Amino acid sequence: MTLPRAASLRILLGSALLSAALLPALALAKASDRNQPMTLDSDQSDCNQAEANARCVFTGNVVITQGTLDIRADRAEIVQRNGEIDQVLLTGKQASMKQQMDDGTTMNARADRIVFEPRKDLLTLTGNFQVESPRGSNSGQKMVYNLGTGQMQSGGDGTRVRTVIQPRNAAPQPGSGN
Repeated sequence: MTLPRAASLRILLGSALLSAALLPALALAKASDRNQPMTLDSDQSDCNQAEANARCVFTGNVVITQGTLDIRADRAEIVQRNGEIDQVLLTGKQASMKQQMDDGTTMNARADRIVFEPRKDLLTLTGNFQVESPRGSNSGQKMVYNLGTGQMQSGGDGTRVRTVIQPRNAAPQPGSGN
C-alpha cells in the first residue's frame, strides 16, 4: 500500500466513521475530531488498496480512535466502490461507539451490528441496539437513521422500541462533564 493511498483511506474512513458515529444528537459531535489523525488497532488486518473496488477487514479487538471518537468492535469491514467508501460494517458482542459532543456531553451507542452507508447517508444499528446521551435514549432491535434528513425509524419488525426523552432542564449544561 502506498502512502498516498493509505492517507486517502484514512481520510475517507475517518469521514465515514465520524458521520456514522452516533445518531440524531450527533449533529453536535465534536467538530474538531474530523481534523485529528485516525488510529486503527486490531489483532489482524487484510486490506487490498490496489483496486477502485477494495475491501479492508480488521479483526480481533478492533479499536478505532480519532479525537474523542472511540469505536470498539470484534470486526470492522470497509468496502470501497469506484474509489469511494460504500459501506462501513462494525460487528461484535457488542460493537460500541463513544464520542464527546461539542457541548461537552458524551454520546454512547452499541449494537451487535452497525452499518454505515455514506452514499445513502444511512446508519443502521441492529441487534440489541442502545443509544444514550444526556438528552435521552433509544433502544430496540433495529434502528435506521438518515443522516441527511434526520429521519429515524425503529421497530416495525414485531419487537418493541423504547425511547426516553429527558426534560430540557434535566440535560447537563455545557462543560458539566456529563
